[in-house]
Amino acid sequence: MGRQRKRVVTGEAVPLLRKDDKPPAFHRKEKKKKVDIGKVFINISIGLCIFSLIWFFYALHMRSNLAKRVVTLHPSPPVLDANSSSAKVSTERFWGSYRPQVYFGMQTRSPRSMVTGMMWMRQFADMDVNLRHICEQGDRLQGYGWMMHDGITFGVQEIRDTDFTLTTEFVKRMGGGHGGDWTWRVTAKQHSSVPQAPVISLMFYAAADSQGSLEAHVEDRTRLASITGFSEELGNFKITLRKPVTGELFSAKYASYNYLQTVSPGLEKLTDIVKQSMNRKFIYSPPSGEKRHYIAVDAYKPSHHQNQQKPADARKENDFVVYQVTVQMPFQIEVLFESGSFHNRPNQLVGSIMTQELERRKAEFDSKFEKTFGLESKGFSLAHIKFGKAAFSNMLGGMGYFHGQSVVQSVYNEYPLLYPEGALFTAVPSRSFFPRGFLWDEGFHQLLLSKWDPQVTREAIAHWIDLMNMEGWIPREQILGDEARSKVPAEFVVQHNENANPPTLFLALQELIEQLTSNPEKPASRPTVPFLRRLFPRLKTWFEWYNTTQTGPLPNSYRWRGRDKDTNLFLNPKTLTSGLDDYPRASHPSVDERHVDLHCWMALSSGIMASIARLLGEPHQDYELTHQVLRDNNRLNELHWSEQLGAFSDFGNHSQAVSLQQEKVYVPPGQPRHQFPVARLVRSVRRAPKLQYVNALGYVSLFPFLLHILTPDSPKLEHIFRDLRNSSKLWTPYGLRSISKADPMYMKRNTEHDAPYWRGPIWININYLAVRALHHYGNTEGPHQGKAAALYEELRTNIINNVYRQYVDTGYIWEQYNDGTGRGQGSHPFTGWSALTVLMMAEQY
Repeated sequence: MGRQRKRVVTGEAVPLLRKDDKPPAFHRKEKKKKVDIGKVFINISIGLCIFSLIWFFYALHMRSNLAKRVVTLHPSPPVLDANSSSAKVSTERFWGSYRPQVYFGMQTRSPRSMVTGMMWMRQFADMDVNLRHICEQGDRLQGYGWMMHDGITFGVQEIRDTDFTLTTEFVKRMGGGHGGDWTWRVTAKQHSSVPQAPVISLMFYAAADSQGSLEAHVEDRTRLASITGFSEELGNFKITLRKPVTGELFSAKYASYNYLQTVSPGLEKLTDIVKQSMNRKFIYSPPSGEKRHYIAVDAYKPSHHQNQQKPADARKENDFVVYQVTVQMPFQIEVLFESGSFHNRPNQLVGSIMTQELERRKAEFDSKFEKTFGLESKGFSLAHIKFGKAAFSNMLGGMGYFHGQSVVQSVYNEYPLLYPEGALFTAVPSRSFFPRGFLWDEGFHQLLLSKWDPQVTREAIAHWIDLMNMEGWIPREQILGDEARSKVPAEFVVQHNENANPPTLFLALQELIEQLTSNPEKPASRPTVPFLRRLFPRLKTWFEWYNTTQTGPLPNSYRWRGRDKDTNLFLNPKTLTSGLDDYPRASHPSVDERHVDLHCWMALSSGIMASIARLLGEPHQDYELTHQVLRDNNRLNELHWSEQLGAFSDFGNHSQAVSLQQEKVYVPPGQPRHQFPVARLVRSVRRAPKLQYVNALGYVSLFPFLLHILTPDSPKLEHIFRDLRNSSKLWTPYGLRSISKADPMYMKRNTEHDAPYWRGPIWININYLAVRALHHYGNTEGPHQGKAAALYEELRTNIINNVYRQYVDTGYIWEQYNDGTGRGQGSHPFTGWSALTVLMMAEQY
């Protein structure tokens, strides 16, 4: 038939092949080829579609799982039992001054505690309402802080206002099944220079945080005599509000009384509610004096928009009750809390009974303080010892108990998420400015507190470690609850799970281990081994998280994540995660950075992990090997020693030719200037960055020395000691400055709004590490032993003298100290790590 033609639609029939006829060979191949290629193409397309769908849903599944990881708690059993802080398990520590953010207040260690507190204000003053309640630097008090506090049974605090002093004292008495009784005493005295005794109003309050009920009991129409209440954790209780008295005989004192009972939407609103309830209609009319109008609480109605529905919680109980007493100084007043389950109390803890108990507790405190720190035996004056007690007591008395949810985010979350609810028992850096938990601060805090009470340290560490998620990450700043959140700028609220903080809790763990090994039979240390055994599974994950998420570009190198990304506005992008904020790092953040301080933290941590593992009989070889590698001085030199600087240094993409300059804003001729953006200070880079050592001499350069990574015979110690003692570099008569005076970044602003922070001022935590390291090398045989010992004596003396002198002059212990004058600056009172001065006085490292 010849070649098969294309089929044409015509009227003619197409001839059919006979059964025994075969189509031409080339035609069979072509047809088969077309069929095969089509099938393959279809099959591939179907396969790709199926694979794409599977991959799509798998990716969604994985992203969903990864997104959940940041808010999924660690799977191992918590270190603390769920009821470990309850009245039944921890009776003595149930009630406490666990509200560091207020001048005077108490609460229980429970998630929804009833809180009690005190406010005060001066009457007949120039200003309208000068109400004091929340610790605020703007109140400009002459000083305040706990002078004595044992962490459990009593505390004595002095609050020095402009022309008078309030002494606030409390004593607890154990009994019953709900934490026992306690009594407050507030003594008010005018300063000797004041011509006329001031009239002030004290306001004592109780607020139930969404739990329980409060009922006010009024006598003589305006005087709140007592508050009774009930809650699940406290049972029935009564708060008796006594009248003010004066003199040793507790004679009655004239006073005017007012009270307020209302509902509060949250603890952060208490101050506002009191202010909004005030009225001037009341008359203060003492028997021998003129009648005057004074300001007092009157009535408060929660404000709701007319279209807004009332809150769903319409309880009848009054969950916020305020007792105001207005009285002229001097006077003394007491508030008594009595637990309904305390049936066999011998007497009421008031008046002379309260005085006797208080004196007994003070004597016990004095004895234990000397036994623990030995300042008297070291020859310190009574004034120095009083300062030491105040520094220590304000840290211990400033411990807080917080409950709530952090706000967190990972790269897999489009929006921030709420972290699981959790509790935190922790010391705080500053009652006024930082009244919440900070991860790297807490390790320093517990170095001091562990000397006094190891149980406090074990509980604080356990609370922090129990906040760990399944990845091993712990949010570095704990902003738990509305009251805490109200003190934090919005840009700092969200915590990111790639960001670390120096793992200083290992320093506190090291102290607990040393206490145990030096005196294993001491009762206070016996719980340490079972505590470490419960801690260890989470501790392993925590260490592994650092060792995997914070690694650097080279083997055994490390890099802080979380540096500021906006390089246009920052002279040197901050590294908040390192704890050293604006300390100069590589000018252009990159994955090529190597951070020497983090390297040293990991060397320290791996060694302590090995010690804990050995103590518990767990495998320790991997930790020991990591420790040996990271503390290898030759490898450390290769990674971080800068010959040009003659010091240890970070490495990264860096240029020193940077500065802040006024940006140019073009304004067309004839156009009004105010319609165009305000010129900002922006960074100018005059020379392109390159990979090199950062060459900034300061605290970061010292870390191999600070954490004892260098061997006693290391020639690098000679360089470090020379730089330490050079007054044109790090040495001052007040302590070591944070960066060399010769460095281009010394005292340079980081933005037009950011004053230098870690670029010159003296910080006590790093100075403590320096004194500790000098003590170590001064007591270890080696070529630098004599030099270290001499530097130790000189530096220790300078720091103690200056911190003490500033306390006497200003009434405060400070966040940092000026490297030129020694004057305290920054947040105050700062009895976080600045209180480590006590350990330097005691020479306990």
